[in-house]
Amino acid sequence: MDPLWGYFSHVAGADGQIDARELQQCLTTSGISGTYQPFNLETCRVMITMLDRDYSGKMGFTEFKELWGALNQWKTTFMQYDRDRSGTVEAHELHQALSSFGYNLSPAALNIIVKRYGINDRIMFDDFVAVCVKMRAMTDQFRRRDVAQNGMANFQYDDGSHRNFHSSRHVCLICAA
Repeated sequence: MDPLWGYFSHVAGADGQIDARELQQCLTTSGISGTYQPFNLETCRVMITMLDRDYSGKMGFTEFKELWGALNQWKTTFMQYDRDRSGTVEAHELHQALSSFGYNLSPAALNIIVKRYGINDRIMFDDFVAVCVKMRAMTDQFRRRDVAQNGMANFQYDDGSHRNFHSSRHVCLICAA
């Protein structure tokens, strides 16, 4: 039996899926955040949205396993760049961490992210995960639209709102990469 099944099944509803609150409980119980604070509910919502292919607002075990793998990668990267072990990364460390994933953000885009997710220009693990989820979702969406693979894609407002991006500003972040 998969060791992750225990965490998942402990909180999954009768439908065999978990919603954002259940994901929050599951991740807190699992200790995936290490010594960092538990995930906030909004971060759990964006994690589910990233993998919610049927727009149910929930996640099955297969999606949970995919999320778990991504979380472990993000945690490893966060710890690598949180050199002072403060539980936060500064703007330049965030830039290095995102660059390690292949994101080449402009200074303006990085500043927007730090102002949106930071407290005193420092990003906590929970918010780092939210940034990674949104960057992954935007990149996936961009790649689907960049049919010529030339770094250009056309979007309509509705394209972004289907994946929990409620303003065109979010879509433009990936354009700055």
